[in-house]
Amino acid sequence: MSKVWNPRPLSLAIVETLERKGAMTDVELQKELKDDFGDVSFRELNNGLLKLEVQGVLRVSRLMKGKRQVELTALKT
Repeated sequence: MSKVWNPRPLSLAIVETLERKGAMTDVELQKELKDDFGDVSFRELNNGLLKLEVQGVLRVSRLMKGKRQVELTALKT
């Protein structure tokens, strides 16, 4: 990421991207976020995914070695 802060947090961008595009792999999600945020490292993406998974917003499941599926959970409002 660049040294200048983005007014939109990475976690919000992750949720918005998944709402727009649906379930995707972590690599595809990182490519989508690079368009908005510039260079998003895999470590930053993992931190954002972990926070959202602990909050119950999304689910990350393993597809195969080195590839994970990221999807939003059904939130009750």
